[in-house]
Amino acid sequence: MSEKVKIAGWIAVGALAGVLTTASLQTVARGTISPLPLDELQQLAAVFSLIKSDYVEPVDDKKLITDAISGMVSSLDPHSQYFDKKAYKEFREGTTGRFVGVGIEITQEDGLIRIVSPIEGSPADRAGLKPGDLITKVDDVAVKGLSLNDAVKRMRGQPGTKVLLTIFRKDESRTFAVTIVREEIRTQSVKAKEVEPGYLWVRLTQFQERTVPDFVTKVRDLYASTPDVKGVVLDLRNDPGGLLDSAVAISAAFLPKGASVVSTDGQIEESKTAYKAIPEDYMRRAGSDPLKSLPAELKTVPLVVLVNEGSASASEIVAGALQDNKRATIMGSQTFGKGSVQTVRQLGPDTALKITTARYYTPNGNSIQAKGIVPDIMIDDTAEGSPYAALRVREADLDGHLTGSEEPKKDTAAQELEREQAIKRLEEEARKPASARRPPEYGTEKDFPLQQALAQLKGQPVKVSTTLTERKPAESGDDDEDEAQ
Repeated sequence: MSEKVKIAGWIAVGALAGVLTTASLQTVARGTISPLPLDELQQLAAVFSLIKSDYVEPVDDKKLITDAISGMVSSLDPHSQYFDKKAYKEFREGTTGRFVGVGIEITQEDGLIRIVSPIEGSPADRAGLKPGDLITKVDDVAVKGLSLNDAVKRMRGQPGTKVLLTIFRKDESRTFAVTIVREEIRTQSVKAKEVEPGYLWVRLTQFQERTVPDFVTKVRDLYASTPDVKGVVLDLRNDPGGLLDSAVAISAAFLPKGASVVSTDGQIEESKTAYKAIPEDYMRRAGSDPLKSLPAELKTVPLVVLVNEGSASASEIVAGALQDNKRATIMGSQTFGKGSVQTVRQLGPDTALKITTARYYTPNGNSIQAKGIVPDIMIDDTAEGSPYAALRVREADLDGHLTGSEEPKKDTAAQELEREQAIKRLEEEARKPASARRPPEYGTEKDFPLQQALAQLKGQPVKVSTTLTERKPAESGDDDEDEAQ
């Protein structure tokens, strides 16, 4: 595995093309070229020629070819993407956790840009942008019709410059504009503290190059200052994923050496890989084991993992590994369901193709593609329940998603009624002052799921959700025929 350099699918606005990706960077040359469909290529050449000769105004050759490639790739699934020179540079910058932008994770939806989540502490977060917000314009340019790359480029810029985003908030049925000052985003992917005597809270916001060393430093320091650690809460809520080797390393920090973490399977031989809790499977480069200095007690301390519908990709790998190995109790809501691996293959010195090459499987052999990790204990967002659960978007809701072995059932009239009720509640909430609408900060006494996780660790009663249910897979015989065509 040392020949593989795993990198995350960041687009450098702080964004993701379809939720932060688990990816590996490789060259395109594999020694084989698939047979070319000559008839179809002749049609492509004919279209190219007609556009060049008959279109109302001249069109640049490079733009035509680039757009053709982008269209071909984007039609595969929401996570495959072509990177031109600038996008590829931004993609690589994003893996370091430092980039210039507004600080949002994004995907494409119906030709618009949907915010997956604002990065904590970023300009977008401070401006009050929310998950699910749709960006309709960047400055005076409509996003509809732009590729994701083009939209990202328009949101990029120099530190200190301004960008005007027009936002459509579906749950409030309103459009508004917000001016954001671009700045260098330095994301801290690890936060940790002692929340109660003997109980540690470790939050991972994404899986980056610095995640593992930062995790080791903070956990080691907490253990040094806490004489008797009784339990740990690993918080993966709204963690969109990132580097595969970082996910394997975080899993290995809590698992016995050699335990299964995740396996991948795809069409090509290099996609058929099993990852275990051993240094060879999570070290990015030669050197000492980054987990070596962690306290041995971390592998046996009582552990709860918090997840929600925003936990995707690499964070689902960790949750699935700890769940299947019976190492932790998973609490929260059903996760996003991104169970696919993207490989980034360089096409030249400064262009690349990010393409889905495999599905990944938990240690028990379960694919979570379009399903997600189902918590052992369902926990609401608040003591009053999860009033907006019906509005949450997961992998199975994305157009063109890779099918899973257990697709969720299609929408029912009851689900539509739940959505309408949730929208009404949101409209009422929108009338409150902005300060009153902001949810409690993670890691505080008002963080309801965290308080339930602590109760679980202490052996105290837990308030199990009264509103959340597993998104059950569609049974054979359901009306799936049209989708399968």
